[in-house]
Amino acid sequence: MNIKPLNDRVLLKAITQENVTKSGIYIPDNANKERPFIYEVIAVWPGKEIDGKIKNMSVKIWDKVLSWQYSGDEVKIEWNEYKIVSEDYILWIIE
Repeated sequence: MNIKPLNDRVLLKAITQENVTKSGIYIPDNANKERPFIYEVIAVWPGKEIDGKIKNMSVKIWDKVLSWQYSGDEVKIEWNEYKIVSEDYILWIIE
């Protein structure tokens, strides 16, 4: 797979999360639908050109990031589901 998102777009793949808290409480899927999710960066372009200069991206491939569940666009590539978001929709990098 050779994908190059344009401008400041990032291709993300969701990392499954457990629906059980550390204290053992089960949270159903329909609870708190608009919550941030953890994703893995699959592809990223060098950045967006602003006034003739490239603005470097803050994320790189294989970074784990937090982004909102409903931000960006969902796409299917080779039977896998991904999300394409602007770098602005990434809340933070998980280290």
